[in-house]
Amino acid sequence: MANRSKGGPGRSRKRRRSGATRSGATASVERSQARAESRGESAAKRRADARPRGFKDPQSLGERPDAPWHPFPLSELLIFVGAIATVVGLVKLKHGLASGGATLIVGVVAVLVGTVEFSFREHRSGYRSHTILLALLPTVVLYTGTLLVIAAFDSPVPVGLKVAPLALALPLFALLFKVLRGRFHDARRERVFAGEK
Repeated sequence: MANRSKGGPGRSRKRRRSGATRSGATASVERSQARAESRGESAAKRRADARPRGFKDPQSLGERPDAPWHPFPLSELLIFVGAIATVVGLVKLKHGLASGGATLIVGVVAVLVGTVEFSFREHRSGYRSHTILLALLPTVVLYTGTLLVIAAFDSPVPVGLKVAPLALALPLFALLFKVLRGRFHDARRERVFAGEK
């Protein structure tokens, strides 16, 4: 009987699987790994989609509502062009009211229209609250309009008459604040029930 220790290490006694069995097992393992990876990728994708992109205001909820003219940024352009016109109007105002007054008024109106549209759309949809701003603008218009009417009859306006329009403006602000706040809470509740985060 030959000595098995001579001539290098002996062969392993384990039986090798046939090529067909080995390739079948390998394919099965690869398929299960692919399924696990795809599940992992889809879970990772869901987590990535759930993660907010960029800066997110903590007061906002879900996605910002699109304007009816989306993707054209009309409100943003109004604010931008209005801001430029306001600066130009202020610079021209040094040469007199006639040279810069119209440009200043157009700039301020453009900024106001863009801001009000943007704010009202976000507020009405429950995305972000703009209650104070939306309640304050009509109040300021009422107060200023009342002062202008008083100034037409009595110029300069006495201090007592400057305070008197507040009797109309403050109740209007309180009423608008209450209505707008309630509307926002209703819209926010609808967003929460819809599952937006």
